[in-house]
Amino acid sequence: MIITIIVYYTGLGFTMIDKKINSDIRKLFIVDTSVLLYDKNALLNMKGNDIVIPLVVLEEMDRFKTREGLLGENARFYNRFLDGIREKGSLNTGVCIEEHDVNLKVISNASWEGLEGLDKNLNDNVIISNANYFKLDKNTKSKVIVITKDINLRVKCDAVGIFANDYYADYEFVQADNLYQGHIELTVDPDVINKAYSGNHLKIKEDLSGNGIDIDIAENEFVVLKSNNGSNQSCLMMRNDSNLVVLGSKQELQKLSGIEPKNKEQIFALELLLNEEIPLVTLTGIPGSGKTYLALMTALKSIEKNTKKRIIFTRPIQTVGKDIGFLPGDLNEKMSPWLAPIVDNFRNQFGDLAYFEMMMDKGQIDVAPLSHIRGRSFNDSIIIVDEAQNATVHELKTVITRTGRNSKVILLGDIEQVDLPYANKSSNGLTIVTEKLKDASLTGHVNFTKGYRSELANVVAEKL
Repeated sequence: MIITIIVYYTGLGFTMIDKKINSDIRKLFIVDTSVLLYDKNALLNMKGNDIVIPLVVLEEMDRFKTREGLLGENARFYNRFLDGIREKGSLNTGVCIEEHDVNLKVISNASWEGLEGLDKNLNDNVIISNANYFKLDKNTKSKVIVITKDINLRVKCDAVGIFANDYYADYEFVQADNLYQGHIELTVDPDVINKAYSGNHLKIKEDLSGNGIDIDIAENEFVVLKSNNGSNQSCLMMRNDSNLVVLGSKQELQKLSGIEPKNKEQIFALELLLNEEIPLVTLTGIPGSGKTYLALMTALKSIEKNTKKRIIFTRPIQTVGKDIGFLPGDLNEKMSPWLAPIVDNFRNQFGDLAYFEMMMDKGQIDVAPLSHIRGRSFNDSIIIVDEAQNATVHELKTVITRTGRNSKVILLGDIEQVDLPYANKSSNGLTIVTEKLKDASLTGHVNFTKGYRSELANVVAEKL
């Protein structure tokens, strides 16, 4: 009898959703290189199960150990981790990591029975043959599952009858079609809008729930109230504790920021960027929507008002395709390709780069690749992380935890353009940070949907 099962990762091991399968039965996981490069905690997260690392995976990991960035860091971590495990026993016969209820083994055993169509010289196929060995072994009582972030490997496993599944950490369960936007729209009676303006606020429990509007509103989430009588009457509000507070006028916001917001999303973003009580702001959306411009201009305003002393600009380095160490010049010269959005905004705003160069010379603008952030501490600073959708949770956590007194972190990115290996719009660092922290009083988020670069850019962003 064949039973179809679905597997998802809980952070404490993999759990069988199908109730016909006893989830307490230990499973045997054949772990691919992509999983180890993706998460340094992957092996210890598979609590209560048996783990097999094919020897070919160690060979692949060895090629990554000299790389810059997360991939190299994780490869080196596992080199040290597995070497330390050897003190507890032989990896060839298996080592029990009691504190995590994990049995770990490195194997080269392979069976090509039923796999005649696969090229034996390809590493992915060798991993399949390793899984096939255990599948055909009568002594194997556990369900054999290949765990990989590699889509093609999962497809190939399925084609030859070997169960395979993606690897997810417990924080990655974000529905791609239900991502947090940072703002919602509610249709209400005109009386509710009038009450909001008259008292400058609404009580969520009394004025909304009491009027039949029962909806979860995250802390610092924006709300657009629209009249249900067909009029144009509306009100922009923001949650603060148990209340919705009416936002200041567009003119007041422009006076504070020096920026004329083009739409309600930019109004929301400026509210967050100018709010000293919100030290973490995440801005997502299509290219040309104003994310970088708003972040940079409000940061410059903070320098001008002397509320902040410097701007730290950083971004992941994985997207270029070359390790930063192989690029010519000093650190600033190496980072020049990543500075382009900032430079472009300075040139568009001021006509030339004289102001930018002056700030660089005075140390008011600092450029640091994401991989070089660890160990630093930033006080009285605004840290702008561009292309944050190409960072992992671990990398963004590293940046955010570097934040010292009187500092603010701004994460920018387009989750539709994820270049991070083994990640997508639901599992990249920016999405996960946004979703996990959406109810925190110290954070705020806005997703932009309208671009202003050109009509062509808008059409391409929407259609392609």
